[in-house]
Amino acid sequence: MNLSRRGLLRLGATATAGAALSPLLAACGGGSGAAPATKAQGLTIKLPTYVPLPGAARPDLPGTPAGVPEGYFTYPKELFKAVAKPPMSGGTVTMASKTFLPPPPPREQNAAWQEIEKRLGGRAELMIVPEADWPTKFNTMVAGGNLPDLFPYVSTQGVNNLPAFVSSQCSDLTPFLSGDAVKEYPNLAAIPEVFWKQGIVAGRLFGLPIPRNMVGGLGFYRADLFAAAGVTDLAQITDTERLAELLKAVTNPKEKRWGVVAATGGLFGLSIFAQLFGAPNGWRLEPGGKLVAAFETEEYRAAVEYTRALREAGVIYPGSEGFDSLKRKNEFNAGRAAMTYDGMPAFLGPSGYLQTQKKIDPKADPRPMLPVGGKTAAFLNNIVFATNFVKKADEAKVKEILRVADFFAAPFGSEEYTLIQYGVEGTDHTRDDKGNPILTEQGAKDTTVPWKYLGAPTQPVFDASSSEAVKLTHDALSKMIAVGVEDPTTGLFSPTSENRFEALSTMRTDRLTSIIAGRAPMSDLDQLVKDWKAQGGDKIRAEFESVIQKTGGTG
Repeated sequence: MNLSRRGLLRLGATATAGAALSPLLAACGGGSGAAPATKAQGLTIKLPTYVPLPGAARPDLPGTPAGVPEGYFTYPKELFKAVAKPPMSGGTVTMASKTFLPPPPPREQNAAWQEIEKRLGGRAELMIVPEADWPTKFNTMVAGGNLPDLFPYVSTQGVNNLPAFVSSQCSDLTPFLSGDAVKEYPNLAAIPEVFWKQGIVAGRLFGLPIPRNMVGGLGFYRADLFAAAGVTDLAQITDTERLAELLKAVTNPKEKRWGVVAATGGLFGLSIFAQLFGAPNGWRLEPGGKLVAAFETEEYRAAVEYTRALREAGVIYPGSEGFDSLKRKNEFNAGRAAMTYDGMPAFLGPSGYLQTQKKIDPKADPRPMLPVGGKTAAFLNNIVFATNFVKKADEAKVKEILRVADFFAAPFGSEEYTLIQYGVEGTDHTRDDKGNPILTEQGAKDTTVPWKYLGAPTQPVFDASSSEAVKLTHDALSKMIAVGVEDPTTGLFSPTSENRFEALSTMRTDRLTSIIAGRAPMSDLDQLVKDWKAQGGDKIRAEFESVIQKTGGTG
């Protein structure tokens, strides 16, 4: 096992180069880009048994074992206790997490931190690392032999040989969590199987999932603009040709309005259209164990041709492929486009699309885009934020760390979840007239400690300010997960894929951008496939296929 500069670069490459084969990682919500192992892979271990937590808060909209989250319109007034007794008996657990927020007040000045340690029954030493610095810090910890007891790993981290890394540095969690063994940790047992599949390495369970909402999504659309052009229900869009007609009807450059506002790395909206055409999520596993890369398929070619035709027709906001996230959001919020791509979490909350656009224009009606036309294959690419590994330790220590992770996986509406998310009542939060927790000025600081990345329950759909947003989001996730497609190479290891990731991804993105922009002919897609195969693609395929044949699919 070794670490390379490839890993340091790859985090930045994922959001752009990765879009050539799959949608952007879910904006505002993180995401690993990973999808669950498929049945065709023939898992060699029992995944943790799924056991819904007795006494959990009753949702307004139910979840499912397939990964559809529970939806809540208001926060439960009566909290329940999800952890019967402190998971520690004194002592210290060391943990590390990256953060996207400003540094929190230290333990001595942080009421929430102190209360969490009181409930844990021991000291929680947490190394908090800014997101931009995490790859470097991780490499330094590994090189120096200073890994904490619990730490996150994402698929773009930089380990050249993940099986060798976990074998030498991490605890195999299979005997502790496989099958009914997980019942010793009730909150972890309440996490559905689909999330646990993300933690399989070399046929064993090494990772604890930090669940997300399964799909990054199909972007968002303006129902009011669609209605003005004659489509009042997405069911009226019977195929992609009808969608193209609609987007052309919406487009009116004189009024500064276009069908689609793109974004840097989004390849002019290809991240949406590849799914609508039913392209594979990364790879397609055919009978007999043969793998076909997404952009080798007819579905992907059709999506590229479609996107190119939309650009030629003037449907795509000129220059928007160069917009940063803020510029794209502002233009979509202002009604200058009828569709855009962004991750599902961007819809909820006071700063989400629904409430922001209602403030700008009360008639605005933004909604999550849904599968249309009967071919949609929604990519299951936002299943987990990361997986957490446990440093190699003796049985007693591993069990203690798992009990700590179980504490942080306490579900929505529990005392523990409320403490983690909102801090101490009276100091960090108060309740509004509906019973929803509202952070105080101190709470806004105390709760920036990234406890939620150390362990987590399935992510609920909750927006205290808008039951409409909850309904629309839950409905969209339900419909997309129902047609979700997995990446069959999840859990497999290919040395060539690890070493050639940036070069091949950059080549794909650059060449596809030129094709869609009209600077290169469609025939260049054939040459791109040939070049990709010659420069490592075929070797990657062979390595993945070899693992599938030898192990039944887990690398």
